[in-house]
Amino acid sequence: MKKSNGLTLKKVADILGVSNATVSNAFNRPDQLSEKRRKEILAACHELGYSGPNQAARLLRKGSSNIVALVLPDSLEYMVSDPVANQFMRGVTSVLEKNNLNLLLYSGQSQSIQSVVDFVDGFICYGAPRNPKLIPQLKTSGKKIVTVDFDIEGMASVNIDNEQAAYQIADQAIRLEQDNVAVLGLRLVDSEQICRVYDKELLDCNSSISHRRLDGYSKALSEKGINLGGDRIWNIPESNIKLASLAAREALSCQPLPNVLLCMSDLIALAAIREATAMGLKIPEDIRIVGFDGIEESLRSTPKLTTIHQYSDLKGETAAKLFIDNDNHNEVLGYELQMGDSC
Repeated sequence: MKKSNGLTLKKVADILGVSNATVSNAFNRPDQLSEKRRKEILAACHELGYSGPNQAARLLRKGSSNIVALVLPDSLEYMVSDPVANQFMRGVTSVLEKNNLNLLLYSGQSQSIQSVVDFVDGFICYGAPRNPKLIPQLKTSGKKIVTVDFDIEGMASVNIDNEQAAYQIADQAIRLEQDNVAVLGLRLVDSEQICRVYDKELLDCNSSISHRRLDGYSKALSEKGINLGGDRIWNIPESNIKLASLAAREALSCQPLPNVLLCMSDLIALAAIREATAMGLKIPEDIRIVGFDGIEESLRSTPKLTTIHQYSDLKGETAAKLFIDNDNHNEVLGYELQMGDSC
């Protein structure tokens, strides 16, 4: 078989002595040709090394590629292993597939959306991208945008009330003014290391769900008459077991020993439960631990975790439906305080 050498549909049609439409129909509209004629055209194209019209170009001429880019907040490697992100992506794909749309995963650490902006119908953004430069690029892309867990003015969004949810679970965990509380937070400051917040500058509070959760905790603490210093708030750069275990171990080595741990994800809370149990602490008698997310593992933990269940799959479904309907309204979903035995 000969190499294509940059053959186009028009060049192939000229070589074969047929119209452009005849070649195009052989690949894309077989009902327009007899079976014998179609086989002859395809065999000749195969001999020339021509595999058919450029589908991407054809779709772009139609004004649609049937591809939706899902911009994840962090690296693809990290996000595809995160159970909350997995629940969300299942929700998105369940709706897109029913509508014959394809999904392209895109890292929030990327430098630019320019490499894909011309080839997708639009973007669903799951959390504010780690690279903040992507947000103004999205605003000016001219494409359909749906954001999740943060807002871009004038564009559709899906959220839960993170502040109120965090307030409710903190209010459940904190009983007395004398409680010693610690927070195992998630990406509160610009650091790739586990550290205490102290007086460090917080990351962009407007687009961070972690800061909304911290606001909710703070409200509950204030109502109980507890002043939480930055030395009792830990920053964990990623929601994973290894980092969470290190942070929990450090928090549980402090004096006074905390008897309440407010954790910004279930993965963090489950790691804290394991560390506390390994130290001989009884839960909830010696220490009360609560999470946030409602992942399946939280139902199977011993003790069963008290957490906020936020229906991540429904978030994904809702975001995909808003995208397909070209809807620009802001959807605030419900959540559930899921009571367990850890609090």
